Amino acid sequence: MTNISKNDTLFARAQKTTPGGVNSPVRAFRSVGGTPRFITRAEGPYFWDADGKRYIDYIGSWGPAIVGHAHPEVVEAVQRAAARGLSFGAPTEGEIEMAEEIHKLVPSIEQVRLVSSGTEATMSALRLARGATGRDKIVKFEGCYHGHADSLLVKAGSGLLTFGNPTSAGVPEDFVKHTLVLDYNSVEQLQDAFDSFGAEIACVIVEPVAGNMNLIKATPAFLQAMRALCSEHGAILIFDEVMCGFRVALGGAQALYNIRPDLTALGKVIGGGLPVAAFGGSAALMQHMAPLGAVYQAGTLSGNPVAVAAGMTTLKLIQAPGFYEALGATAHKLARGLTAAAKEAGVTFCADAIGGMFGIYFSETVPTSYAEMMAGDRGKFNAFFHAMLDEGVYFAPAAFEAGFVSAQHDDAVIDATIEAARRVFAKLA
Repeated sequence: MTNISKNDTLFARAQKTTPGGVNSPVRAFRSVGGTPRFITRAEGPYFWDADGKRYIDYIGSWGPAIVGHAHPEVVEAVQRAAARGLSFGAPTEGEIEMAEEIHKLVPSIEQVRLVSSGTEATMSALRLARGATGRDKIVKFEGCYHGHADSLLVKAGSGLLTFGNPTSAGVPEDFVKHTLVLDYNSVEQLQDAFDSFGAEIACVIVEPVAGNMNLIKATPAFLQAMRALCSEHGAILIFDEVMCGFRVALGGAQALYNIRPDLTALGKVIGGGLPVAAFGGSAALMQHMAPLGAVYQAGTLSGNPVAVAAGMTTLKLIQAPGFYEALGATAHKLARGLTAAAKEAGVTFCADAIGGMFGIYFSETVPTSYAEMMAGDRGKFNAFFHAMLDEGVYFAPAAFEAGFVSAQHDDAVIDATIEAARRVFAKLA
C-alpha cells in the first residue's frame, strides 16, 4: 500500500479554498514543479513538514529568522506581550522604543513610521516622495521587487527611456505611465533618464542589494551616481532595504556602501518573524506625513505590540559583539563550499554572499543584472532544488530568490549542506 503524503493531501485541500493553494505565489512551487511542503514547526536552522521530515532551512521566512527559528528570547518576549493584549489601536511605549532603536542603528532615519508589510513601507515612501517634491515620475530598476503596489508592478519598456508596462492583470496602464524602468547597475541609463526627465522625477527606488532576482549586488559606482543625480535634480533617493536591511550589516546596505538615502524602507528582520515594516528618513521629509502634513497613510495594526516585541528583541540580539562577522562567515562558507562541490562534478555553477544573504546561480559568472540572471540554466536549478529537497535541504523554490543563513547555521549544518550538494552535483553532471 502506497503512503499518501500529508503535503499532497493538504495541498489538494488548500486549492479548494485558496487560489493556487497558497497565500503568496512563490510558495506554490510553480517555478520548480511539485508539491509545496506544509510546515508544522521550526527551531534553530531547521523546519519540519507535515510528513515529519526535517529540512535545513535556507529561506528563514524570507529573511526575518536571522537569529534562528523560535529563538527562546524572542518567543518569551512575544508571550509576555501577548499576555498584556494583542492589539490596542492606540500608541504604546514599545513603538517609541522601536523608532529610537531604528534611528540609532540607521542614522539616515531621523523619524520613522511603522507599518505592517514591506509593500506598505515602499508604497508609502513613494507617496511621500511624490507629495514632498510635487512630481509624478519615479525610477525603478528591472528585477527589483518593491512589493505589489500598482505603480511598482512594472516591467521594462521597449527602449532605454520608455516607460514600463504592467506586469499584473488589474493594473491600469495609467497607473504605471509615470514609472521609468532601467537596467540595474547601469550608470549610463540612469544618467540618460535624468538628462531627459530630471525636473519631473520625484524619486529613484532601488534595492541596494537585490534579493528578488536572486542575490545581485549594486556596484558602488551605480549607487554613487544615483545619490549624486538625485541630489542634483532635487529627487528623493529611496533605499528599499526591506530584505537587506539588518541582513547585510547592522546599519543595512547603506552602511556598507556609505551612502545616505533620503528615505529607507525596512521590514522582515525588524519584525523578528511577525508583521512589522517601516519607512523613514529626515525629520524635515517626514513632516509631510499626516497628521502634520498632507501625505496620508494609516494602518489599524501598525506598531502592533506583539509584533514590535518580537522585532525589538531581535534587534537587540543582532547587536551582540561579532554577530555579523560570524553570520557573514557562515554565508561565505556555504557559497564557497557549494561552488567547490559543483566544480568537482564539472557542473556550471557559481555562488555569492554578502552578510547573511547568499545567491546560487547555474551560470559561469555571478550576474550583475536581471538580463544576466535570466540567462542562467533554470532547468538545472529546478533539478538541483528537488534533489536537495530529497536530501533534507530547503532552498528557495525559485531560481530568482536569494537565500538566507541564520546565527544557528553552525559549521555542522553548513558541512552537511555541502556534503548533500556534493552528492546532488554528481548526479547532475
